[in-house]
Amino acid sequence: MSIREGAVRAPGCRDDAWNARERAEGPLQRADRNFAELLQELRVVLTGVQILFGFLLTLSFSARFDALDGVQHAVFVVTLSAAALSSTLLVAPVAAHRLLFQRGRKRELVRCGHRMALAGLTALAVTLSAGLFLVLDLAVGRATAAAMTGGLLLVTAVLWVGVPLRMRGTPTPR
Repeated sequence: MSIREGAVRAPGCRDDAWNARERAEGPLQRADRNFAELLQELRVVLTGVQILFGFLLTLSFSARFDALDGVQHAVFVVTLSAAALSSTLLVAPVAAHRLLFQRGRKRELVRCGHRMALAGLTALAVTLSAGLFLVLDLAVGRATAAAMTGGLLLVTAVLWVGVPLRMRGTPTPR
């Protein structure tokens, strides 16, 4: 039974032979498609990350910044650092592409870019949760902020990791 007939694809079937058979796509075409998909995903997430990072940069100049207690100040530093790291990791595949342009390394670039994007999304999850904690700590108190941040982390883990991993184990539809 082939993938098109609904069978679960074994881990070893993600190779070039499978793509040639099921998509009529060669290794370089696959790498080009995968890199184009990666760049499109990065475009979607990077705009939000950069806006968030810019906003965080301005917070330290606000009048209320001096009123932060030690925990809030530490959370702000973590949030700002995670936003900078996230932005750096999400831009890294583009920078790598520029350095590797026309060097015949697209397949390696896709693998490396995939890892950078996953690391960038992890840093984004830290940014979002720490930023939420900071704002809620100021608005409603530390206990409520911790509970709501825990809820966000749970939802993030389920939607960003749990659901996709569950989908990996289900048959591919026709």
